[in-house]
Amino acid sequence: MSLDFRGEWHMDKLTEIAFQIILYAGNGKSSAMEAIQEAKEGNFDEADRLIEEASTELGKAHGYQTNLLQEEASGEGNGVNVILVHSQDHLMTSMTVRDLAIEIIEIYRNK
Repeated sequence: MSLDFRGEWHMDKLTEIAFQIILYAGNGKSSAMEAIQEAKEGNFDEADRLIEEASTELGKAHGYQTNLLQEEASGEGNGVNVILVHSQDHLMTSMTVRDLAIEIIEIYRNK
């Protein structure tokens, strides 16, 4: 099966979006993990700042995801792209890490 020019462009666009999601989700996860370490050392202001940073980065990734979902809902099918599937998994895992980091920081804060 050969792709026409639009099909190739569309797949390149999806791959680019997938990599943006992976980038921002990875940044968010890293900031959340750093926040846990700061809380462990008793640096709660820095931990809070890093959680905010994580949320900002994850918000950027979520924005790309939302745009894709809106395109899909409007009938512009995106097809299945393995890198895009991976990016969605990466985003959801990173969001979970951030949520757990918030809870772990609270445990350290109340210690």
